[in-house]
Amino acid sequence: MDVSIIETSSLGDRSYLISAGAVGVVVDPQRDIDRVLALARDRGVRITHVLETHIHNDYVTGGLELARTVGAEYVVPTGDDVGYQRRAVGDGDVIDAGPIQLQVMHTPGHTHHHVSYVLRDATGTPHAVFTGGSMLFGTTGRTDLLGKEHTAELTHAQYHSVRRLAVELPADTKVYPTHGFGSFCAATPASGNSSTVGEQRTTNPALTQDEQSYVDELIAGLSAYPAYYAHMGVINTEGPTPVDLSLPAPVDPDELRRRIEDGEWVVDLRERTAFAAGHLGGTLGFELSDSFVTYLGWLYSWGAPLTLIGENEDQVTDARRELVRIGIDDLTGAAIGEIHTLAAGTELRSYRVADFPSLSEALREKDTTVLDVRQRNEYAESHIDGAINIPLHELADHLGTLPDGEIWVHCASGYRASIAASIIDRPGRTTVLINDDYDNANDTDITSAT
Repeated sequence: MDVSIIETSSLGDRSYLISAGAVGVVVDPQRDIDRVLALARDRGVRITHVLETHIHNDYVTGGLELARTVGAEYVVPTGDDVGYQRRAVGDGDVIDAGPIQLQVMHTPGHTHHHVSYVLRDATGTPHAVFTGGSMLFGTTGRTDLLGKEHTAELTHAQYHSVRRLAVELPADTKVYPTHGFGSFCAATPASGNSSTVGEQRTTNPALTQDEQSYVDELIAGLSAYPAYYAHMGVINTEGPTPVDLSLPAPVDPDELRRRIEDGEWVVDLRERTAFAAGHLGGTLGFELSDSFVTYLGWLYSWGAPLTLIGENEDQVTDARRELVRIGIDDLTGAAIGEIHTLAAGTELRSYRVADFPSLSEALREKDTTVLDVRQRNEYAESHIDGAINIPLHELADHLGTLPDGEIWVHCASGYRASIAASIIDRPGRTTVLINDDYDNANDTDITSAT
């Protein structure tokens, strides 16, 4: 048996293709199923089963469409009231895919009905376990996505689920989680790129702490998660529509200007320093990188008209692929080309790009407003003396509290700050983007901890 990993680094998730002979089984596929189909062709297997560990809260599943496309059995945990036909499975059930045998283990915590799938070889010996949002690498899935009223119960359940996995499975059992590679579905940052049950016994907090310590620490450490999560479970429960990865309709410069003037969402995908050097006033800079879809989905007004600006068609189609993964399907068009051409005579706006040593110098010379758009727990660990802390996802609601004049904006690496700079940029304000690693701020004398 072979396990192939399908990485979706932009969401911090993994999907899996298990293959043996001519048979393939897929676990937790993303919505852009062309990647799975291509991998199955490369492996020379026919997908007979598509498995979900849970109703996902951080992406729109491709499981339903994949199963329908290839004629596979679609397997979803029992207890979830979904709007489509599937095989509902519970604890102890076996998925019989010929040479591939998977046993269902109920592992609640990330959700109430969450399951893991134990992959056994021909002798019945566990070979691997697909743990979804249960046992992650050095951490566990977060337990607050179904509402605060369920968090304590689910956190206790998560503790016992991870312990059950560790007790019932041999130490050399390979662990294949769905979340934990940058996903906000992880309670704390995961560590490592692979693991076994034995390794988790010595590193996972659910296995190294007593129950109450684990529960208290996990709940205390839960930070904000993207607003678009509220839509994912609903879409996945109802049944996602087939995916569309085609190029959006073209938008000419005159129509682009009209949309900007009407206050529509117009997102510039170019690199953050290119945006700073010259952009159309009223547009938002979301550099197309691994963080793009998380933060656009977090800030986006759900259902609002959305137009993309890209340097080329590939940039726009890549952005569309990212967006459909979280259910943003209805793009109203794309303007493609060099920014001066798209401006069609309209004067471009720009702002300065700097680093933390430059900020340190500015603070010595004059009173300087510093806007820190990191999350509050990051600010608490260390921050610029006198900085205003407004987390990026709260910024739109606090624009009126920002002073006029010059504002230097920063985060941990420059990405969130670049989005914030595009949000606050306007006539009458001088914006400075700090495109630098926060560790360089700690090397100066301008930081302190609360």
